[in-house]
Amino acid sequence: MTIKPGIAYRFYHALWIGLDLLFPPICGGCGKLGVRWCKDCEQKVVHVPLPVCEKCGEPQTNAGICQDCQNSSPNFHALRSCFVYCEPVRPALIKLKYRREIGLGEALAWYIAVFLDEIGWKADLVVPVPLSDQRFTERGYNQVDLIAHPMARIIGWKYNRSALHRTRHTASQVGKSANERRENVLGVFCANSHLVTGKTILLVDDIATTGATLDSASRALLEAGALKVYALTFAKAVQKYGFDDLKYFRPHQKFP
Repeated sequence: MTIKPGIAYRFYHALWIGLDLLFPPICGGCGKLGVRWCKDCEQKVVHVPLPVCEKCGEPQTNAGICQDCQNSSPNFHALRSCFVYCEPVRPALIKLKYRREIGLGEALAWYIAVFLDEIGWKADLVVPVPLSDQRFTERGYNQVDLIAHPMARIIGWKYNRSALHRTRHTASQVGKSANERRENVLGVFCANSHLVTGKTILLVDDIATTGATLDSASRALLEAGALKVYALTFAKAVQKYGFDDLKYFRPHQKFP
């Protein structure tokens, strides 16, 4: 592992350690008292099985680009995800997103930072997928920002949550078909050309399902002048394989 966090992240991490001492946390995956993400849950995560489509990151039987991406190539250069959206990742992200367990973001950021280091991508700017103003007001925070911002601190990359915003509120993607998801987020994003022009962007979200949201956001970034967009998520809802078919294709990493 080549990651060496600087003073900015170390200070940020120290603040969370102090808060943990004052307000003992519980594990986001299993509820164990005293830690935000325990060693048992760390060992239970399921890595996305290889090989995956070189574009959308969907597991498949052969290496290369899947038929769907050959028929209609996404706007992002490539999409990858750390883990499969199943236990214990699923309850952790639900708690982070809906139950205000915001400390989980910093605890999970190391995993996505190490994964990014493994795949070797390089970018000029890290940008989180934004919420609509209405949803941000309702929730009070963007759960993606809670993972992506400390991740950027860990790897020492520039971060800007103002580079991309939603132009309107949309219905939740949950329960929609692939086509409905694409229609729901069509043209919903707008990027700040002053911040993204000429840059390679790392676009971060919490979960990838069909990739429709990331595709739409990537298109907005490219139209604003970005050179290339890589899409990265903490989890992936695997489409083509049942959970019983998933394998651990590489050793578990050890995280600080």
